[in-house]
Amino acid sequence: MSRSKALTRFVVYSLFGIFMFFVSIDLMGKSTIPLDHVVTLIRKIPYYDSIYGLALVFIGVALPFIKGTWKKTRIKMFFSIINIFAIPFVIMAVFNIGPAGLLEDDMIPFIFGKVVVPVTTIVPVGAVFLAFIVSYGLMEFIGIFMRPVMVPIFKTPGRSAVDAVASFVGSYSLALLITNRVYVEGKYTGKEAAIIATGFSTVSAAFMIIVATTLDFMDHWSIYFWVSLVVTFIVTAITARLYPLSGKPDEYYEGQKGDVEQDVEGSKWKAAVEVAVEVSSNAPGVWENVKVNFLDGLQLALNMAPSLMAIGTLGLIVAKYTPIFDIVGYIFYPFTLITRLPEPLLAAKAMSMSIVEMFLPAAPVVGTPLVTRFVVGVVCVSEILFFSASIPCILATEIPLKMRDYFIIWFERVALSILIATPIAFLIFG
Repeated sequence: MSRSKALTRFVVYSLFGIFMFFVSIDLMGKSTIPLDHVVTLIRKIPYYDSIYGLALVFIGVALPFIKGTWKKTRIKMFFSIINIFAIPFVIMAVFNIGPAGLLEDDMIPFIFGKVVVPVTTIVPVGAVFLAFIVSYGLMEFIGIFMRPVMVPIFKTPGRSAVDAVASFVGSYSLALLITNRVYVEGKYTGKEAAIIATGFSTVSAAFMIIVATTLDFMDHWSIYFWVSLVVTFIVTAITARLYPLSGKPDEYYEGQKGDVEQDVEGSKWKAAVEVAVEVSSNAPGVWENVKVNFLDGLQLALNMAPSLMAIGTLGLIVAKYTPIFDIVGYIFYPFTLITRLPEPLLAAKAMSMSIVEMFLPAAPVVGTPLVTRFVVGVVCVSEILFFSASIPCILATEIPLKMRDYFIIWFERVALSILIATPIAFLIFG
């Protein structure tokens, strides 16, 4: 392939990918990225949610048993069995039958309508356009410029900056899709992929607006957005240096040699263009790439759907109908007490619920002082790991994390977020 053709592919396809993933446009009274508009249009197909959601959960539950992969490891065995609960839950959601307590708006209908269907739709659809982001040189191009920032601060390659941006303007599912694909291609080590997945896969800005509205500080939206961004990345820089992430081996997927970013001397622009052109010239054709990506995305959606439905619902049941989080909350009480957060015990109990669903901590603190509401709102974003969505999404990928890793990293992120966000909140709001 000629250099001019490779350069044209890099520029045109990258600009298209940037447009689909990162440029918000107003359409049908909604301002969001084009990819989200595509998903919205798809979900307007009559009976789409019911048919697609039902089919995906049933097939996703059955596949591990059909392929025999359910007994491959103890964790696969455990989740394959837990995922069976997704079948009665999805039937309840689609046909509106079952115990009244489970059919309340914040229970099974929430998990099905706000988590399972949107996430499992955006993953295969996003995978189609993912080719334009990861395959034609854009990540390598950005990596040249961002390496001096990302490596010393986060211990991840420069190209991982794309994952971070994808989360805030898109969603954690998009970012995880990028992370997993790049890891499998040998461009991240297992350690780097784990840091990125647990450190950059935040909820989108749209979800942050919901949190800010619920906690009644939308008049401080800009402050909330930027403080959440800063706290999230500071916490990620710290957790990358703590157990268990610090102990993850720097090994590439299935023993690959790996595509290591090189330090650049001289003109970064020239080096970035050259590496992008090289990647573009070696990349497969668009249609072949789109086909492979779509099938990968569909497989990931099949892996995610049962876990999101089963684990998400079970987590909400535990949070709503048991006192477990009244007890778990005490592990964060010393941190809220030390930082002198108003109503420290209530705040600690609320933040302990974030492991189930990122939005849950908001409800208990609605009537508390602004500083408490603000800090809880920041923690909703910066904690990243929760069982109703992000953890099952990561479990569906090849990223090497164990179950205990999720709990330890979650604890670290919440505790550090309290310690960092509370002084900032006092500084801003007195």
